[in-house]
Amino acid sequence: MPNWRARAPRDEPPLMSDAPLHLFVPVFRVEECLAEIRDCLERGWTGLGYKTAQFEDAWRRYTNLPHAHFLGSATAGLHLAVRSLKDRFGWQDGDEIISTPLTFVSTNHAIVYERLRPVFADVDEYLCLDPGSVASRITPRTRAVIFVGLGGNTGRLDAIAALCRDRGLQLILDAAHMTGTRLHGRHVGAEGAVSVFSFHAVKNLPTADAGMICFADADLDTAVRHWTWLGIDKDTYSRTHSDNTYKWHYDVEHVGFKYHGNSIMAALALIALKYVDADNAHRRQLAAWYDEGLAGAPGIDTVPVAPGCESARHLYQVLVDRRDEVMVALNGRQIFPGVHYQDNARYRMYADQPPCPRARRASERVISLPMHVRLTESDVQRVCEALRAIVR
Repeated sequence: MPNWRARAPRDEPPLMSDAPLHLFVPVFRVEECLAEIRDCLERGWTGLGYKTAQFEDAWRRYTNLPHAHFLGSATAGLHLAVRSLKDRFGWQDGDEIISTPLTFVSTNHAIVYERLRPVFADVDEYLCLDPGSVASRITPRTRAVIFVGLGGNTGRLDAIAALCRDRGLQLILDAAHMTGTRLHGRHVGAEGAVSVFSFHAVKNLPTADAGMICFADADLDTAVRHWTWLGIDKDTYSRTHSDNTYKWHYDVEHVGFKYHGNSIMAALALIALKYVDADNAHRRQLAAWYDEGLAGAPGIDTVPVAPGCESARHLYQVLVDRRDEVMVALNGRQIFPGVHYQDNARYRMYADQPPCPRARRASERVISLPMHVRLTESDVQRVCEALRAIVR
């Protein structure tokens, strides 16, 4: 893999300084992407296999993770992570998985899909799971913990991993925001039983939508490839390129899902992977400019990055009072930030959760400022000046 940490060229120029500043603007290296997609079309293979296999191999080399399976979405990956571990360890309906209320609902829906019970623990100053709160939520029915690396931050992931080992719990890493995040110099993903990454259009490695599931265990990696192809023991690509005379014969081992990725999305991912470290370096520069522009600003608290974490900086988050009014005022200045996330306990289906006061307070105050590779230093200065003026 070449060293892509130097700033990569872009096909398109930055947004003009007087243009609206949006939270996310995906960047695709259009000509390179079209060439990869053309290769699929000319070969007549756009589905599972070919490019998906190439990208899985490239992802393993990039992350140094032993196994990787390309999927249609990270949501599918989270469901498969829970389903596979439930099947492997014989979890029962009603068993519990500790999770965070400060996440996209995919994280917690994945638990409910398998008739397990999510139990919310509170967050720390990094807006990631607090180990003390997690420990207090463990019961005889607890089977796993899902850790969300919010915004690319590792928080206290090491402590959560150690707690899971000590208590005999499985650790699922929701790494949807963590493509390119390194902890103590190593790409994240090897801390638990399974990690799931997102390649949605607005993520750091953009496609239209896709994901990756990475098991530590080879048998689970093999098994999940059957789960993603309806429980069939041989996928179409393998059968098409097999030397077996009776290659149209296959078995269906169990009810599975159609969750696999396709070669068009993998083609986009192969190009994006070439640039992800350079793009993340630019994101970290944007974050440094935000830090400088908001330093000492009254009424604005920035969310820190954990020690030892080289964050992918999918998000740059601040906490302010009267958040909704601040958001409306920013919109009036053609600045369109986001909120990551609303406390899931506010949703009707998760309203029975134990209180998580720090997550609730953060949910009421958090703003994700514009963060994408087309932004310039002057764009960041404009956002900082507007935010400081509005809060003041």
